[in-house]
Amino acid sequence: MIMAALICLVPALVSWVHAMTMPSNSSVSIRTVEWLRDNGARGLVNKVESIYYSLTAPPTGGPGLKALPGQPNAIAAARVASARYARLHYRPRNLTPVIQPALPGEGVWRATFAPSVANPPILVTSFRPDPNYPRLVAGVAWLNHNRTSTWLYPGRQEPSVSLPARGPEEVPVRLRDRLVATFNSGFKLQDSGGGFAVGGHAYAPLKDGLATIVRYKSGRIDVRAWTGGPDVPASVVYARQNLPLIVNHGRPNPNLSDGPEWGATLGNAVRVWRSGVGVDRHGNLIYAAANDQTVGSLAAILIHAGAVRAMELDINSYWTSLITYRQPGAVDHANLLAAMTRTSSRYLTVDDRDFFAVYVR
Repeated sequence: MIMAALICLVPALVSWVHAMTMPSNSSVSIRTVEWLRDNGARGLVNKVESIYYSLTAPPTGGPGLKALPGQPNAIAAARVASARYARLHYRPRNLTPVIQPALPGEGVWRATFAPSVANPPILVTSFRPDPNYPRLVAGVAWLNHNRTSTWLYPGRQEPSVSLPARGPEEVPVRLRDRLVATFNSGFKLQDSGGGFAVGGHAYAPLKDGLATIVRYKSGRIDVRAWTGGPDVPASVVYARQNLPLIVNHGRPNPNLSDGPEWGATLGNAVRVWRSGVGVDRHGNLIYAAANDQTVGSLAAILIHAGAVRAMELDINSYWTSLITYRQPGAVDHANLLAAMTRTSSRYLTVDDRDFFAVYVR
């Protein structure tokens, strides 16, 4: 009986060894967890992770922070020279602190791309989003749609669809002189059930009703609920889906507390690193990320930052990244939050997951 059991384990062992020896920039432990998810143990992994994160959830209350963690790339914004300049170049208002008294610099937007401080393509800030958890800090980035161009790149392993060419799987070297930011994409498609389109073609059918970040041939970027059927029209360059919208019309999705839409992942109530992207009323992108967040609290962060529509992106500390670049050539890169796990050189080498790169126009 023991011999029969060992023989039955051989195919699984061969599969695991194959997965571990494939090219990857992920750790063995992460690849093992992903292998378990992909080979029939997704429910078990989700249950174990849910128990772990529930046991390690932060306590409410406690002493507050005396200072915000530094944002290494942030630089002082240039003074607006005139009222006419302010009218021509929209900038978002600083975020109203949720917790009083505010900490120095809390909610204050700062530029990160040094050559364009006067009319920055990207601004970042951080703030404490929840009085019940005074030590939690959220990072937010605002991407000026008039100054930036955002592109989606497939990774080495994700999306797991057949593409005629996967491309560089990193930020192309020839474009790094214009690089101002990179950020993570959504869940693996088999977890989200969503679609994926690049180059004007859907390689995983899009699903009506799912939250979708879309780039049009005009260069406009939007985050919206998809209504176009399984393929993309000629006007769309790329579309990436991930679950339903968590914010619509400036309000949270009413199903965030107990809806079933997040059942294929860690769910909506587990406190974990989460990230999301939305658009403000002017069409600018807003990215947000923070540790120990539920889907509902992530939606609240995005709304507070000005998002009128927003979607959740990837979760867990290993997959959540927004990186800024201070100088042309992807020089002086830094994570949006110092507590983000992955190195800020991520996406400058081949990465396993699809991601977004933001260039200055």
